[in-house]
Amino acid sequence: MLRYLTAGESHGPGLTVIIEGLPAGLPLRADQVDFWLAERQKGYGRGGRMAIEKDQARITSGVRSGRTLGSPLALWVENRDWANWTKIMDPAENSASHVKAVSITRPRPGHADLSGGLKYGLTDLRDVLERASARETTVRVGAGAVALRLLEELGIELAAHVVRLGGVALTGPPPPFATVATKPFESEVRCVDPAVSARMIKRIKKAKAEGDSLGGVFEIRAKGLPPGLGSHVQWDRKADGRLARALMSVQSVKAVEVGLGLASADLPGSKVHDEIGWKPAKGRDGYRRFTNHAGGIEGGMTTGEELVLRAAMKPIPTLLKPLRSVDMADHKAYRAKYERSDVCTVPAGAVVGLAVCAFELATLVLEKFGGDSLEQLKGSLAAYGRELEKR
Repeated sequence: MLRYLTAGESHGPGLTVIIEGLPAGLPLRADQVDFWLAERQKGYGRGGRMAIEKDQARITSGVRSGRTLGSPLALWVENRDWANWTKIMDPAENSASHVKAVSITRPRPGHADLSGGLKYGLTDLRDVLERASARETTVRVGAGAVALRLLEELGIELAAHVVRLGGVALTGPPPPFATVATKPFESEVRCVDPAVSARMIKRIKKAKAEGDSLGGVFEIRAKGLPPGLGSHVQWDRKADGRLARALMSVQSVKAVEVGLGLASADLPGSKVHDEIGWKPAKGRDGYRRFTNHAGGIEGGMTTGEELVLRAAMKPIPTLLKPLRSVDMADHKAYRAKYERSDVCTVPAGAVVGLAVCAFELATLVLEKFGGDSLEQLKGSLAAYGRELEKR
């Protein structure tokens, strides 16, 4: 079973992810992880924290001579901002007077502060916000980068782009996979259309001038998936449910669509369901859909068509225009304090979404095809392809 666990606080010494279940023999270098860590930090509208941090992964276990060992793999990413927070975030016991002096009792609307404080019985809300911070996604992107390497070895490609930001939307027919796989790297907002990118940036500038923030929608695409990943037999084995869960776990994501998504609720069945045809193709089964409204998943299983997922992100809740809240110490009303923050994180969210989907897809692949080594996994996948050719 492929799984991972993250640890670390936003302003602590650093962040860790431990990945268990990787097959042995996967070629892996730290710079392949660093590439995606850097992509996560980009995007027009990011805040001052990105100028402080330069995320780089250190592989501390599970890899030798550039190949995975089959044992747990650990990545460590240092928080450079830790130098400014050592006294506040020191794991060692501090004096009661010091803790009280820096404690946070005013929950910020839109954050985990109040719910977390009530759940854990905390009087200092920093104990919530440090872990709830989207800074944690740094090492989730690290885990996703490792999963992308595994999928790449199996001929499976993923790509992500922004399709809507602050009400500015990409229109027209869906761009081809090759465009989505390349053009977002040329855009400050990860949009494939330069003209739409310019309008999105203009919208971000306007929101910043108004002291506001923006959300949007990003799309994840996957190509080369074999049919049959996931299962129809139990609710928790359905591929679409698991991918939706992965995306919904990303901070600020509030909705997920597969294929046509919400639009399918307004259309007749004849315009929604994908008709099936036969087209022999070497190396894959010959069954094809004439359309892909299902987004590559039917009955909880991949169809072999391109996977299409979209996730909607709410605007960042930390605003220059402070929102109303209540101090938990005396229940008096106040206006939420502004801290260094982003105006828009949708482009970064697309990278995080890509990472969590990659990890879930890698998990589904390993569940179906198994193998303690990369070669065993490839052999099982190839045998399945030959079996499909006979169907």
